[in-house]
Amino acid sequence: MGKEYRHFTLEDRCTIARLREGGQSIRQIAAAMDRAASSISREIKRNTGAQIGYRPAYADDLAGSRRWQGSRMERNPELRELVLNQLQTGWSPEQIDGRLALEKATLRISYESIYRFIHTQIRRKTDYSWRHYLPRGKGQRGYTRRICKPIEHIKKRVPISERARYIENRKQVGHWETDLLHLSKSGATVLVNVERSSRFVMLAKQKSKHSALVVEQLQQWFGGMPPTMRRTLAMDNGTEFFLHHQLHTSGIKTYFCKPHSPWQKGSVENMNGRIRRFIPRNTEPNSFDNQDIQALASKLNTTPRKCLGFKTPAEVFCKHLQPLHFKCEFTSPHTRG
Repeated sequence: MGKEYRHFTLEDRCTIARLREGGQSIRQIAAAMDRAASSISREIKRNTGAQIGYRPAYADDLAGSRRWQGSRMERNPELRELVLNQLQTGWSPEQIDGRLALEKATLRISYESIYRFIHTQIRRKTDYSWRHYLPRGKGQRGYTRRICKPIEHIKKRVPISERARYIENRKQVGHWETDLLHLSKSGATVLVNVERSSRFVMLAKQKSKHSALVVEQLQQWFGGMPPTMRRTLAMDNGTEFFLHHQLHTSGIKTYFCKPHSPWQKGSVENMNGRIRRFIPRNTEPNSFDNQDIQALASKLNTTPRKCLGFKTPAEVFCKHLQPLHFKCEFTSPHTRG
């Protein structure tokens, strides 16, 4: 009957380290563990670090590294070719694993092993083209983009759910929604400000999305209006609105939409879609100036809207301003005639 060999486990190595620290000899340790003295001696000699000595965890990792002969895909060219061909056709590692199991193929591999093989090739060869074998093309296992949550840093933030319900019916003027329209290239942006009842829009070209520039423009707009025309302002949770609280001194209450819920400020989102007809996302920032933006605002404000009974936003907006003796400069050409 042949001899039975068994490898030392991490628990065995912990016992060896404890008995050695207790001052016992190799023969005494071997007797206590019912193992051959030569096995104990060989274990200590092969898995002792020059700097740290014999440590169970280090010894276990060192012994495991000697036994490892590479992944199955490295050792089996036929399996490697099969898996890579399926990955190139668009199959995911899990689909390959499941299909091989369904067909009860002689060549089998788990999807975890496939992922590990691909990411190992990326690390060893510094060749990120290997990531294209994977469905999502991720070059690092377990890496996820850090999600920025500006909502956590907005001072005096009030959710739009706390805004008065009667504002939803759009019968009272003075409730606004604002947003920043971005272009594909960094630089200029367009600040959009829409009055909910009349759909009247104000536009301004901004050099950047810095919050100081945004709140300065909003203050300039609202500063020339009577209090009844500047009641509330709704916006999203972008960093460009971090200084919203500076508008409170003008009597304006500010509210923020729920994250990823742009429909809560539907008026300005609808206006953004209309503006995109004239300023697509790929527009060059230097191809237009603020004078062009004001011409566009005038065009939008003098266009009839079905929701207003085919009146123009300028006509409805100025109708509310006339009793207040507030100057209106956005009437349509037909009205001025």
